[in-house]
Amino acid sequence: MDWNTQIIEEFRANEGRVGGPFEGAPLLLLHTTGARSGKERVSPVMYLADDGRYLVFASKAGADTNPAWYHNLKAHPETKVEIGTETVQVRAEELHGEERDRLYERQATLYPGFREYQEKTSRVIPVVALVPVP
Repeated sequence: MDWNTQIIEEFRANEGRVGGPFEGAPLLLLHTTGARSGKERVSPVMYLADDGRYLVFASKAGADTNPAWYHNLKAHPETKVEIGTETVQVRAEELHGEERDRLYERQATLYPGFREYQEKTSRVIPVVALVPVP
C-alpha cells in the first residue's frame, strides 16, 4: 500500500485524524478529476481555514513543479473535500498578489516547513481557496 493510501485509510478510520508527520495538523482529503486521464484522485493535503474557505498550498515539498492535484483543479475546479467526517462540495479559486502572499505567510508562520518549501524553489507556490458551494 502506498503512502497516500495509508494516510487516506487512517483519516477515514479516525474521523479525520492521522498520526506520523501529519499528527495534529489540519488535513483534508482533496478529490480531483485527472486533467488528462479523467480519473478521480484523492490527495491528503494540509489546509488553512480562512473565513469559511479551505486554503491549500501547492508546495510539493518545495519541488520545482506543481503537484498533480493543482493541475487537476485548474482543469476541473468543481470538486469536493473530506474534512473530518464531512464531505463538502467546493469550487477551487487560485489566489494572487497580496492576498496570496499574506495567506502563504500565515501558513509559513504556523508551519515553518512551508517557508522552507518556498525557499527551495524558484516558482511561486500557488495558494488555492476551496470555497464551499451550496
